[in-house]
Amino acid sequence: MRAYNVFISHSWAYADAYDRLIKLLNSDGRFTYRDYSIPKNDPIHNAPNRTLLAAAIMRKMRFCEVIIILAGVYSTHSKWINEEIAIANSFTRPKPILAVEPWSSERTSTVVKKSASKIVSWNSSSIIAGIRELA
Repeated sequence: MRAYNVFISHSWAYADAYDRLIKLLNSDGRFTYRDYSIPKNDPIHNAPNRTLLAAAIMRKMRFCEVIIILAGVYSTHSKWINEEIAIANSFTRPKPILAVEPWSSERTSTVVKKSASKIVSWNSSSIIAGIRELA
């Protein structure tokens, strides 16, 4: 079975959304992936400056086929979401961005949606199909 390399962009302040997304991806036994994200407990998030953190994100994204961004409204106000979009687009072959609209949300990030290669709803089949299509 093919494993897909993904980077899941998320705010550490909203780590619960990241955890729920991981559960959705893990719920389908026919889908395998490698997560190159930077989880909250990774020591790199204590990097002494923005340059080192951006370099760490770039090193992680380098191996990824798809960048997944949770398109919650908080994304619009996050500097790091914007940085991650810029990093994804900085590669010789820009990384496709899969925007995931939060479940039952009334407002989503226009910044993320404008940058997305594809927008999907908050359910495992849509997300997995989106990853497969973009990879």
